[in-house]
Amino acid sequence: MAVKIHPSWGDILKSEFDKPYFLELVAKVKSSYQQYPNKIFPKGAEVFAAFDACPWDDVRVVILGQDPYPTRGHAHGLCFSVVESVRPIPKSLQNIFKEIQNDCGITFPENGNLFRWASQGVFLLNSVLTVEEGKADSHKGIGWEIFTDAVIKVINKEKEGVVFMLWGAKAISKAETIDKEKHLVLTSVHPSPLSSHRGFFGCKHFSKANEFLRMIEKPEIKW
Repeated sequence: MAVKIHPSWGDILKSEFDKPYFLELVAKVKSSYQQYPNKIFPKGAEVFAAFDACPWDDVRVVILGQDPYPTRGHAHGLCFSVVESVRPIPKSLQNIFKEIQNDCGITFPENGNLFRWASQGVFLLNSVLTVEEGKADSHKGIGWEIFTDAVIKVINKEKEGVVFMLWGAKAISKAETIDKEKHLVLTSVHPSPLSSHRGFFGCKHFSKANEFLRMIEKPEIKW
């Protein structure tokens, strides 16, 4: 299972990769790919795609998702993102685009591939990086959360002026580890159809992020 990860993250996370829990996690994930061929998402090479698409030095915004889409052909390693061919765009992502349209006046994009955000410094991290087909949360609790918590902690510690977008109770729970004197933390309900009308619509996170980046003289994101 050859994975792609930008060398800058390899340097930052080397000590984490060497810890016993991570070695156990890798063994479990490899076993899942072997036991359920073509039924673990994303593809093995894309598990760390968020880290490959957004190098350490570029990180300006962190959006935290839950786990990959469990629908075949959707997940490709960036939270909330889907490959260009996916139609219709998942409803949570549709709601994100609706909020961007209302907040920033940007029309719906042609597809749901968010690599265009990652290439601008938006780190699209899921709390859990793999999932079994048709079984949301199926890889919850096997060790991914320990790893992604460590990733958030190192961003919090080593960087200044990062925007964290935390949507839904699971993501918001991570806010306790983030220094709000150094970073901007934006929280809201999850953009899923079940909760979006209870506070995601109208949260204006995308314009708030750009206002903050402008204030600290960092480039804004072209949402």
